[in-house]
Amino acid sequence: MALIDIENLEVTFSGGGRHVRALTGVSLAVEEEDSFGIVGESGSGKSTVLRALCGLTPVTAGRISIDGKPVPSPRDQAFYRRVQMVFQDPYASLHPRHTIDRVLSEPLVIHGLDHVEKRVEQALEDVGLGAGFRFRYPHQLSGGQRQRVAIARALILEPKIILLDEPTSALDASIQAEVLNLLDRLRAQRGLTYILVSHDLAVVSHMCDRLVVMQSGEVVEELTREALQAHETTQTYTRNLLTASAGFTRSPARPR
Repeated sequence: MALIDIENLEVTFSGGGRHVRALTGVSLAVEEEDSFGIVGESGSGKSTVLRALCGLTPVTAGRISIDGKPVPSPRDQAFYRRVQMVFQDPYASLHPRHTIDRVLSEPLVIHGLDHVEKRVEQALEDVGLGAGFRFRYPHQLSGGQRQRVAIARALILEPKIILLDEPTSALDASIQAEVLNLLDRLRAQRGLTYILVSHDLAVVSHMCDRLVVMQSGEVVEELTREALQAHETTQTYTRNLLTASAGFTRSPARPR
């Protein structure tokens, strides 16, 4: 039995007399301690899958189960002890007027956990920052440091499932590898299960064992890491994504 099982998931947004189908019949299964990727162009619905899973987007139809049990709606505290999310933009996901100490201690207080100070310091150490960052504010940190704080906040409740929504896309290229390597190390150390959303196939190839490709709210293909790296795809859409991800080579200018 898969740890996370999503069957025929549908999400429809309504407003102003209009109805927009964001997801249509999305199904996927993620094994325990797996790192599973969801890729696609902007507007393909990949981030909506994560938001539906963690209860930030209402589900129109379908079923989401963890360990064979349907997730509650609305999500309860037990769910968030087990499932946490790291958002795309580290500049927007941290409260600008809260110290890092408050950002990290707040979930512990809400969930009634003890040894708050010790847990906060350990969480900062785990993401390579250290206790010296506790009383800084987000504006005093670089983008990479802010995303490390966001990862620490997700991990501080000791969940087993982490949802990663484009976790490095807002970072400089030189910092992206550091954050990805940190996520890899934490997964190995803690036996975590990841679902990673990205438009960057190089990131998915580095991080994920398996992945699905989404287009217009639907899953169009499922691949292993090996098949992705070998460009063994069956869909033209996936081949186009691979081509776009690889960039292009400019032809030499003709002499005039």
